[in-house]
Amino acid sequence: MSDEKERLRSAPLDGVWVKSSYSNGSSPDCVQLMAIDGGVAVGDSKAPGRTPQRYTRAQFAAFLADVKTGAFPETPEH
Repeated sequence: MSDEKERLRSAPLDGVWVKSSYSNGSSPDCVQLMAIDGGVAVGDSKAPGRTPQRYTRAQFAAFLADVKTGAFPETPEH
């Protein structure tokens, strides 16, 4: 395992989860983010017991860039 992956895997989740301002803090169904050593943890506020996904800063920046350019088409509400 690379040092970068090991650092992400072992980084403590002892920071503060941040939700989108669009949720107004009232919705329990939000993606939440936490800065961790070497990257970002992504969690699901409605399932706090699930293991968060961890991404390097470069991986997360690439994802956000794709979102901003429309790489993920909107899907209809179910």
